[in-house]
Amino acid sequence: MSSPKLFEPLQLRGVTIPNRIMLAPMNQHSAIEGYTSDFALVHLGKFALGGFGLIMTEATAIERDARIAPGDLGIWSDDHIPGLRRICDFLHDMGSVTGIQLNHCGRKGSSQRPWQGFGALNEADIARGEKPWPLVSPTAEALGPGHVLPTELSHAQIRKIVESFAHATKRADAAGFDVVEIHGGHGYLIASFLTPQINKRNDDYGGDRAGRMRFGLEVAEAVRASWPDHKPLF
Repeated sequence: MSSPKLFEPLQLRGVTIPNRIMLAPMNQHSAIEGYTSDFALVHLGKFALGGFGLIMTEATAIERDARIAPGDLGIWSDDHIPGLRRICDFLHDMGSVTGIQLNHCGRKGSSQRPWQGFGALNEADIARGEKPWPLVSPTAEALGPGHVLPTELSHAQIRKIVESFAHATKRADAAGFDVVEIHGGHGYLIASFLTPQINKRNDDYGGDRAGRMRFGLEVAEAVRASWPDHKPLF
């Protein structure tokens, strides 16, 4: 009998995934200042033990202020690399391919963890030491009542964020990841640029579809240029 397609290897550029089973990125909100922990190692490691071909980390912030919530995983500093490498090494030893999802929250950050309500950080959160942080967006419009009012991004700030995606990509390579994925949905920064409901700019990064796509395409080009040619980009 032939084996199901699900269990056949998949070749993407120079990376061979041992089967077609992929762990989707699932935020665990267990990091402290972006650093991984034993929780992250065990959480992701159990899927490698279970035979997943590709294991993707949760949304990982490219800048400190790019976090969705205080416990987000981070890759905005070289200091984050050793913890991420520890995870990659274990997953590789178990036969899995490793992936990391890079994200910028945009206006949808400075939020509580899901089990705390996923609303804006409030006085109780601040008393716990989790203070709100500044946010950015295509236009200065808050996510909702009580949420931090984001700053409308200037061209210089946009260029800096594109560079942050590129730097995060190089760190991902140094940590040993095989696949990098750009988060372009869920109302985070790239998605905010794409939709005219949020992006009300009238410059090169707004207006028609080409303008609204410009930021996302610049991020994709910067990430691809910073990522080894033999490794796939999602």
